[in-house]
Amino acid sequence: MDSLPCGPLLFGNPKQNLPNVEYRQVAALIPYARNPRTHSDEQVARIAASIVEYGWTNPVLVDGENGVIAGHGRLAAAGKLGMDEVPVIELAHLSPTQKRALILADNRIALDAGWDDELLALEFAELADAGYDLALTGFNDAEIDALLADELCDVEGDGQAEESVLPEVPEEAISRPGDVWVLGRHRLLCGDATVAENYDRLLQGEPADMVFADPPYNVN
Repeated sequence: MDSLPCGPLLFGNPKQNLPNVEYRQVAALIPYARNPRTHSDEQVARIAASIVEYGWTNPVLVDGENGVIAGHGRLAAAGKLGMDEVPVIELAHLSPTQKRALILADNRIALDAGWDDELLALEFAELADAGYDLALTGFNDAEIDALLADELCDVEGDGQAEESVLPEVPEEAISRPGDVWVLGRHRLLCGDATVAENYDRLLQGEPADMVFADPPYNVN
């Protein structure tokens, strides 16, 4: 059995170790100049969207002189959102060496966690059914689509083709040419694929990320 590290947050008076969350000016906080963890503009935008959707759930960690220990991405997102203040927890008890080590540990330890892909796909499927914006989970479209595709394959069985029973054709069609169906994050157009205007109607000015095609469709 691995031994637990003996530190100020594990022993001593628990009341003295309770974190105190307070608000401080964004301009007063000093990012660590040698922070090896990078944050792309895309990731900062995702963090900002998360803050807007869920509120501020994870305070910035600072030392006794307002130096940022953890939360550089959140601080950048706060600047992107035009926030004047952010919640912080001051860890003034850390030595300079401990502070530098925690900057690394805070980012690295979380990377050792894994994902249960089956449960993750189930969560995505149910969130999609509820019409929730899956981009707010922090996963990109390719990751989400891959997981949902795996979930669909599991539901359909071992991949062996089974004869499908076609439903009877209704007397009056429900979908008509030009109809656009909104299916969660997806849009489905009922129309002629050879008509360019149909793509304008479907995409609404947005470029297509990918095209799946199987020509020639028996067309001369």
